[in-house]
Amino acid sequence: MKTNATTYNKKLISRIVRHYLKYDKDNPFITISAILAFLGITAGVMVLMIAMGIMNGMQDEFQKRLFIMNYPLTVVSYGRGVREDTIHKIEAKFPNAGISPYYTTQVIVRNDNDVQGCLLYGVDFKKEAKVNSVFKKAVKDINDTEKYSLIIGDDLSVTLGASKGSKVLLYFSKQRAIGFSTAPLQKHFKIAGIYNSGLNSYDKAIMYTTTSALATLLKKDPKRYDGVHIFVNNPMDIIDDIKKLLPDDADVEGWWQQNGNFFSAMQMEKKALFLVLLLIILVASLNIISSLLMTVMSRRSEIALLRTLGATKKEIYSIFFRLGMTIAIAGILSGTVLGVLGGWILRHFDIITLPADVYGTTHLPVDMHLSDSLYIIAGTFIITLLSSIYPAKKAASTDPLSVLRNE
Repeated sequence: MKTNATTYNKKLISRIVRHYLKYDKDNPFITISAILAFLGITAGVMVLMIAMGIMNGMQDEFQKRLFIMNYPLTVVSYGRGVREDTIHKIEAKFPNAGISPYYTTQVIVRNDNDVQGCLLYGVDFKKEAKVNSVFKKAVKDINDTEKYSLIIGDDLSVTLGASKGSKVLLYFSKQRAIGFSTAPLQKHFKIAGIYNSGLNSYDKAIMYTTTSALATLLKKDPKRYDGVHIFVNNPMDIIDDIKKLLPDDADVEGWWQQNGNFFSAMQMEKKALFLVLLLIILVASLNIISSLLMTVMSRRSEIALLRTLGATKKEIYSIFFRLGMTIAIAGILSGTVLGVLGGWILRHFDIITLPADVYGTTHLPVDMHLSDSLYIIAGTFIITLLSSIYPAKKAASTDPLSVLRNE
């Protein structure tokens, strides 16, 4: 008998929930409020999923761009430079790693009346091509490298009005004696190649020449370098092993450390956006509360009748709690489907285009992570669950005697 009663009660609860979900001609505002709650949850989940996908896509795009120009690992020196024997130790320990030692200095480059300040790297072109795919494309057609060859970005080329094969004048901070006075060291370089990283700030500010050119002009020790660029596929796994090979006056930095503040800011922005958009769901949950409370007030006589016929407070509570959760779950499911569909459309169709000179791409990147989707669904579920509790308790606390007496 207990099993049959339980089965009967579950069927009764489900039947009453379906009845309350139907359009009520006498109280249309209850249905309208429920529809608004459903649409609010749907819109909130959809917008949250698409917004998080765009944030992830933008972060991955910037990470990919910065990874190219910043190198996975960079050995820097705080003393007289990174010695050759240290480089040999790294090569012996990690034979599959791409290693490119470099010199670096700040210069002013001039072509006719156009002047621009830049950072100049002195590198071995063949070694640098192994660690920098952008540089590799720029030098692939260069067969015979001259000592004073120069590789510049396409934005700098446009700014200076200097094309491949042109000669530009470089001013160094190092002084040289001229008679009884001094003047900045200057030297003409020939543009041998032009690269395009997709990031204007890099293309306009970074140039490359040969190690022999800077060693000669700046009188550098040919067996000591200002730093070493290292390319590996697992930089986070081997950074500690490389540190053990370095002397006390040198250290190694990962690209994620060099740009830590940037990615921390993006993570903070992502969290703030999540919280702001979650307000849409909070507003929708208020609609659930108001809709259920109006249902309770309009169905007081029915609730009292159910109580007199033997329905328990728990069963009345279950009816209205399930009613609220039905609206919530329907909104979550539809919002998830629309969010995934919207992300797919944005990925495969250029509905929104971006300025390439700002973002490095014209395509809006969208990358929906499963973890973000689960957080959104879980957060929405918890909010709507809490929103259904109070109206359900209010319905369960209805006193059948007072209601029937007043009726």
